[in-house]
Amino acid sequence: MSVVANRPVAVHPGRSGADRVRDLIAAMAHDPFGQTSPSVYETARLLALAPWLPGHDVRIGWLLDRQRADGGWGGPQGYALVPSLSAVEALLTALSRGDRGPATTADLAGAAERGLRFVAAWLGDPAAPALPDLPATDLIVPALIESIDQRLNGPEGPPAGLAAWRDRPRLPLPAGLDPGRLERVRGLLAAGGPVPEKLAHALEVGGGWARRAAGVSPAGPGTIGASPAATAAWLGGPGESGGPVDYLREIGRAGPVPCTSPIAVFERAWVLSILARAGVPMAVPAAVVAELRAAVGPTGAATGPGLPADADTTSVTLYALARLGRPVDPASLWSYDTGVHFCTWPGEDGASITTNAHVLEALGHHVTLAGPAAEPRVTAAVDRVTAWLVAGQEADGRWTDRWHASPHYATYCAVLALADHARGGAARDAVGRAVDWLLSAQRPDGSWGRWTGTAEETAYAVLALLGAGRSADAEVAAAVARGRHRLSELDDPGDDGPPLWHDKDLYRPGLIVRAAVRAALWGGDPAIRARPVSSDRS
Repeated sequence: MSVVANRPVAVHPGRSGADRVRDLIAAMAHDPFGQTSPSVYETARLLALAPWLPGHDVRIGWLLDRQRADGGWGGPQGYALVPSLSAVEALLTALSRGDRGPATTADLAGAAERGLRFVAAWLGDPAAPALPDLPATDLIVPALIESIDQRLNGPEGPPAGLAAWRDRPRLPLPAGLDPGRLERVRGLLAAGGPVPEKLAHALEVGGGWARRAAGVSPAGPGTIGASPAATAAWLGGPGESGGPVDYLREIGRAGPVPCTSPIAVFERAWVLSILARAGVPMAVPAAVVAELRAAVGPTGAATGPGLPADADTTSVTLYALARLGRPVDPASLWSYDTGVHFCTWPGEDGASITTNAHVLEALGHHVTLAGPAAEPRVTAAVDRVTAWLVAGQEADGRWTDRWHASPHYATYCAVLALADHARGGAARDAVGRAVDWLLSAQRPDGSWGRWTGTAEETAYAVLALLGAGRSADAEVAAAVARGRHRLSELDDPGDDGPPLWHDKDLYRPGLIVRAAVRAALWGGDPAIRARPVSSDRS
């Protein structure tokens, strides 16, 4: 079992694009956990909850090294609050236990004090950026604020070096955040009844009630909710070898940990669908295809063990299997059909553009394969999701989504789905508006990006322009050429750029980003895009 949160794909300078694709497929096939970047939020939770776990001192040093000059941690704007609260709480916990790791007590206290100043200023600023739509933020933020208050104002008083913070007013909750939701979750855990499967991923918010919660049990390699933090909270302390303990030892042996692991189903579905859609020739091991097929059950596919099945992972898995010549009936998607759009999972708060774009791809490709024999229910859903996506487009032509920080990803997903599978003038017009926005959003150096030009976002923009059906347009062709030139400069296998995907914290699924870059740098010839993808049956 190999789990390394931030291991780059093994690529050697001078290797061809085809060689790099083979390297990527091999890395994916040989890693049953998948590759994703380490998380400040999750690493800090593990530091606080599992000081007994090997790698504890490394986690302390890693957390200190990643504090920003302004005292915070994490991404830009509102993306900094959750990781900063988590890091501050972890440092206060470490100080109260006498942990130091590679640092002195003064180092820890100084970092905690700078972090406290950062979060206090952020939470006290009425003009602070809105909190992004990250999973479980409405539970995580009040849980961390409560714990920080207990560390500063509990019977033992604040840790050494932080006496000035005693008796200060408790950090306020962001506007619109209901603390009652956390109380209800803890009440559910206290009652010992069944726990909604999606709640397990953030079980750490339950505090003491999370320990050996009766309604939760380990899955797969011993994980609770595919989360190191949730697993540590459920254990409540060092336990016997096997299951959750072995999972944590393996996932944490390098020190920092990701928010979610394993992610193999998610990783494989996205990598294979991205490459197949772009017509990149690849030989996929039969075992990978078989495991992907086995992941699709009556309610679809889940990102990994311990997580609920969802429409996003299900639809991308169905699309990948169909492109690999192993089509599966899409009946598992119907449980996510709201009658207007498809929810990511039943009871979802809000709705996802990219989930529905992926559903449109899965159902649309099914209609293409079935031809006149396609079920009326499927063709009707294709038209309905098309209309919903068109209605969800922003006025300037972009789309945005709850599962990714960048509008370039959401726009890429929507453009390809609509261009390939939608019918009618409204969809064509929406694609045209998206192309116009992409052309206007290209940076002077040829890249694209929300905050700065990145390889990932540039790849999405190039793929969207190539897939929009306007390759004969001179302006589009010139933008693609500039984008590819800049992408070739940004193409560093050891650095895929900043984390942009939404989980409890921002993260970067390294192989998926690599696949997008490889696809965008591929030939782009429509004839190439039509080539079949091979599956190694041996």
